[in-house]
Amino acid sequence: MYKPSFCVSSGDWLCSILRGRAQAAARITGSSHYPGLSGEVRFFQTGSGVIVCAGICGLPQDGGPCHERIFGFHIHEGTECGGPAEDPFAHAMSHYNPGGCEHPRHAGDLPPLFGNDGAAVSLFLTSRFSVEDVIGKTVIIHDSPDDFTTGPSGNAGEKIACGVIRKTEMSCG
Repeated sequence: MYKPSFCVSSGDWLCSILRGRAQAAARITGSSHYPGLSGEVRFFQTGSGVIVCAGICGLPQDGGPCHERIFGFHIHEGTECGGPAEDPFAHAMSHYNPGGCEHPRHAGDLPPLFGNDGAAVSLFLTSRFSVEDVIGKTVIIHDSPDDFTTGPSGNAGEKIACGVIRKTEMSCG
């Protein structure tokens, strides 16, 4: 049975990767209803898959204990973030799903973002796509969590932020 290198090595593997250069990144901006929403999603190709590292600020908050928001987080197949006023990110189109899989097994279905006083950080490994596969696609944040059941988009609600994934030479540090 194959074990990725990070399963058998010391904990330095992640630090080593994140000190390196992301092969792609998306700068996230909010819609006109969420102008303070911003952040970045970086993509690191590894031998075991893609590490996705997201840092987001300015997420909407409901306030009070037990009310931190959870947001849908997806890669969409569109190549731009524009759209009409009633759907400002309509050009992002639907979830990235080159394999024609059922929801929530689209390549673009990502773990949700958990709000923390308006901020979220997410770091995960996926083998559903390579960095090269998603360059030029869009990253979308939705105002509700993906229910991982309802097709085609998990009932995640309004698109509140978007960014185009671009090849980059940016470092994570």
